[in-house]
Amino acid sequence: MVLTLQIILIVTSLMLIALVLLQRSKGGGLTSLFGGGVQSSLSGSAAADRNVARYTVFVALIWGIAVVGNGLLLAAG
Repeated sequence: MVLTLQIILIVTSLMLIALVLLQRSKGGGLTSLFGGGVQSSLSGSAAADRNVARYTVFVALIWGIAVVGNGLLLAAG
């Protein structure tokens, strides 16, 4: 069971990194500091941005549950 939760944790961690990097920047932040502040007309639609945000939240919830479950199982045994 611990191995399964650890695999889920690794997979969701990688997915979460990818989903965060796929999100469009809303403000200046560090992306504009390194030249990423230029807007392109090929950046995608608003529906795609909403879907990426929803997937990010969903994967983050699964990641959080896996972290808590892994901690509880390792503390118990």
